[in-house]
Amino acid sequence: MKITFSGLNDERFNRPLQLIANLFFEEPAVNPFHKEKGDLHIEFKLEKINDIITAAAVLESEDQHHTSQYEKEAPLEQTDKEKFRSFKNGLSHVYLNVLQEYTGIIQPWGILTGIRPTKLFHKSIREGMPREDIRRKLKEDYLITDEKIELMERIVDRQLSVVPDLYSLQKEVSIYIGIPFCPTKCAYCTFPAYAILGKQGRVDSFLSGLHYEIQETGRWLKENGVKITTVYYGGGTPTSITAEQMDLLYEEMYRSFPDVDDIREVTVEAGRPDTISPEKLEVLNKWNIDRISINPQSYTNETLKAIGRHHSVEETIEKFHLAREMGMKNINMDLIIGLPGEGVEEFTHSLTETKKLMPESLTVHTLSFKRASEMTRNKDKYKVAGREEIERMMSLADEWTQTHNYAPYYLYRQKNILGNLENVGYALPGQDSIYNIMIMEEMQTIIGIGCGAASKFIDPETGKITHFANPKEPKAYNEGFKNYTEKKLQILDELLN
Repeated sequence: MKITFSGLNDERFNRPLQLIANLFFEEPAVNPFHKEKGDLHIEFKLEKINDIITAAAVLESEDQHHTSQYEKEAPLEQTDKEKFRSFKNGLSHVYLNVLQEYTGIIQPWGILTGIRPTKLFHKSIREGMPREDIRRKLKEDYLITDEKIELMERIVDRQLSVVPDLYSLQKEVSIYIGIPFCPTKCAYCTFPAYAILGKQGRVDSFLSGLHYEIQETGRWLKENGVKITTVYYGGGTPTSITAEQMDLLYEEMYRSFPDVDDIREVTVEAGRPDTISPEKLEVLNKWNIDRISINPQSYTNETLKAIGRHHSVEETIEKFHLAREMGMKNINMDLIIGLPGEGVEEFTHSLTETKKLMPESLTVHTLSFKRASEMTRNKDKYKVAGREEIERMMSLADEWTQTHNYAPYYLYRQKNILGNLENVGYALPGQDSIYNIMIMEEMQTIIGIGCGAASKFIDPETGKITHFANPKEPKAYNEGFKNYTEKKLQILDELLN
């Protein structure tokens, strides 16, 4: 699909035009300043007269003609940045409207292309806005549907019940510890994950750097009296390393971090069932860690084989029961909607199997074609369900969780996500992941430790976010971990002292 425009003369509009086109078409060619008309041509008109911003769009194709109008009050005096933002909002409204009319596809998230919708709701609450005004603002300013606004409000209320002091945790931090190894790499994955077989020398070198980062970060936190809210071991698959290596790592955490017994939550992703063993579960018990993930993704063996997960459905179930028997009291499981070859029938089967296990929490992801993944590079090889079937599967997940007393407690979206939908975490009462709430709502600094770990440093006064990422490749990490650690501690000095 080739889309061309007229009436625009600011290149800053290019990105929002592309992002909204991506919601409707696969890999559309958006050419704001192309002289020849494309498959679709849209003429825009943007102007500000006194304190009124107006926008208009006329869409023309070979056989269709659609128009849309927008008008909104704006301050009489605006900076260039404020004026651009007002014009961009009006442009997005009329652009979305004519594309919805042209395609017949209604976008439930409206013009919103960011990944954390609930942040908008939290921001409005903190500003003292009444709930009714928040709902109206989300509907009018972003064109979000009532259904999605209700979902956002349910999640926000749940988060505030789980973490009542959510808005006052800016002086604490959470820790993400990234271990970049897996048994194999899944076809949809773009996380820093490297096959662990035959790489023991590289693993040992990485763990040496990881211990150093934990020691130095813990030292800084102790010296500056900064508390830790949550710790999350991710990756990769943190249980890919040996039981002995896990034991030494958690011992380092207890030795280095301040007041570990007071940390609200420690989570270890054991996402790949083929990495779980009795010895590793014994290590988790030894260090009082009982919140883990065991991720089936699908309960269809053919699907698991197709996406490169070298374990069976039977092994997932077996390892779940083993973890239960060995004292794991808070188990999360992930399911993915829209995996290759799967439709309503296969997803219904996955929900039926989930009911037999009843994990404490269930995260339902919608497949996203991430740019660097094997699946994206070979789309012809991986056939996935259409938009209507994807939406039906998401509805099934929502109905199933409500029926079984799970409530949504966090939500995020991704680029190129099927059906322009969302990923939702559901939990039984009292079993929500505090870390997931903290990382999604960006209320406090998250320090990323380890290979590929991303830090988000949040200024407690202004909320401004500073990003810092460790290298994804183990060799690069091993060569520079001291330097990366020093840079992160310098940022912490500036923010929290």
